Amino acid sequence: MSKDEIKIFCPATIANVSCGFDVLGLALDGVGDEMVVRKTDQRGVSIKKITGQDLPLDPQKNVAGAAVLALLDAYDGDAGFEIEIDKRIKPGSGIGSSAASAAGAVWAVNQLLGNPFTKLQLVAFAMQGEKVASGVAHADNVAPAIYGGFTLVRSYHPLDVVALPSPKELYAIVIHPQIEIKTADSRKVIKANISLEKGIKQWGNLAGLVAGLFTEDYDLIGRSLEDHIIEPIRSILIPGFDDIKAASMAAGALGCGISGSGPSIFALSKRSDKAQNVAAAMKDTYQKLNVDFDVHVSKINIEGIKVIKK
Repeated sequence: MSKDEIKIFCPATIANVSCGFDVLGLALDGVGDEMVVRKTDQRGVSIKKITGQDLPLDPQKNVAGAAVLALLDAYDGDAGFEIEIDKRIKPGSGIGSSAASAAGAVWAVNQLLGNPFTKLQLVAFAMQGEKVASGVAHADNVAPAIYGGFTLVRSYHPLDVVALPSPKELYAIVIHPQIEIKTADSRKVIKANISLEKGIKQWGNLAGLVAGLFTEDYDLIGRSLEDHIIEPIRSILIPGFDDIKAASMAAGALGCGISGSGPSIFALSKRSDKAQNVAAAMKDTYQKLNVDFDVHVSKINIEGIKVIKK
């Protein structure tokens, strides 16, 4: 790999984490896309190849291309890049497929340019890719991909991302029923207004989860993994959601909820053995319901995007 080319791993992510709609996210370990980005003599960006999924090569219609174009608009100089994407996260799976492409592309380009941009700026560029995918420039997936670990989007205007600690024994389990729910469609079912009562409950849970991460209080983390606003609406779109949640909690999960816009369902657990028990309970539930699925058990990825060395 030359200094003009870089190969990277872009992690899958869990957004919202129950109580943090559009503001909380975490990065997964071992689940993600791979990308090769190289400098070219031609200005701008071109998507040379995509394997694994049928996605547009037009940079303006591709999330990776749109994100890099946003970066190049802010770059003080001329530069050109071509991108190859090995798409291992299925679009519409609810674990940050578009975010991995958008975040990975701008992170790699920034590396090849000598790191002129901060992580916060990279999040802003990657958000433009998310806008192509869902119509909304949200950061709850791209932020943890770029920062690693847990992240909190404290503000969108101006953009303010806070890196949060990841307790050492915390594991994430994700089960993906083999259906697709597009983020844009999933957003359409969300109500524009909520009651003050529900807002107070949600704010308390968000603050409790953040406090639990800082203090490594697993019981507090578990008590805070409740969503009073989005989950009751979106869960209707996911087959067997209530059964999966009940089975996960019975198997020892700290909490369970919808990953991003779904259909993936996530749970958090303390220790690897508990995580494996939860994964087994999830599998058993979907097997009984005759639903095809993928399942992942992962430590929290505190590094985020990383270089793959040959």
